[in-house]
Amino acid sequence: MKEQIKDFLEFIKVERGYSENTAKAYDRDLGQFIRFSNGKKSKDIDRELIKSYLEHLYDNGYAVSSTERKLACLKSFFHYLVREGKAAADPTSDIKLPKKAKRLPKALSISETIKLISAPREKNFMALRNAALLELLYASGMRVSEAAGLNVSDINFSVSFVKCFGKGSKERIVPINKITLAAIKEYLEKARPKFPQKDKEALFLDKNGQRLTRQGMWLVIKKYVKITGVKGKTSPHTLRHSFATHLLEKGADLRSVQEMLGHADIATTQIYTSVSRERLKRMYKKAHPRA
Repeated sequence: MKEQIKDFLEFIKVERGYSENTAKAYDRDLGQFIRFSNGKKSKDIDRELIKSYLEHLYDNGYAVSSTERKLACLKSFFHYLVREGKAAADPTSDIKLPKKAKRLPKALSISETIKLISAPREKNFMALRNAALLELLYASGMRVSEAAGLNVSDINFSVSFVKCFGKGSKERIVPINKITLAAIKEYLEKARPKFPQKDKEALFLDKNGQRLTRQGMWLVIKKYVKITGVKGKTSPHTLRHSFATHLLEKGADLRSVQEMLGHADIATTQIYTSVSRERLKRMYKKAHPRA
């Protein structure tokens, strides 16, 4: 089978344009399988052997993503052998890839969130912009790309709403609180006029007076995460996750949170109920004498 693997690796590099690193990874995965099968020829490998190999991977603690990659490699290899007439059947054809475990989104605690969004305290106009940005991201739960696309006219102070455009350019209206409105108003009155005015419409400007980009917003978050010492990987999306989690923890209904987040499918929003349950379990184990 080693000669067949050599031909397959040449095929994926030349015909499919795979990188040298990818080819090496495939070579390692196929080599591991050969060792497991005790060097059997490809014609002697059946479905049961493939299943035994997957069970071997599970038993040895391989992550779902690693197992998925190794099976995908075997599927590609045997599909190639059948297509080239080097094998009569594909033993992997009816073996499904394992489902990836759903990774729960990271949400900050309420105290961590307040600590982060209250961090901009420098005495300059840039800090007022940053404070307004952080407050708005948490108050609305909008995606950072949506925040980057906001115009000044999208903030309605009289009815306490912000208008944004989500995926597929779908418009939605999200309520925002008085503290956030006050931060935005202070930024607009005291800070925004001090930026170069190259973009007259954009709500958030960078130091050159252009619309603040998603990357620019990420740098703002990164700066205050470092200052506050909030632990773990925190990004602009973390504030969106925290927004949804905290609302559900405080009793908000799922449909309302779905609408505010702009999710087309409520199943996407339901993952936040899992986050809340996980936090409750941690609290229970920490606090209950019998836990």
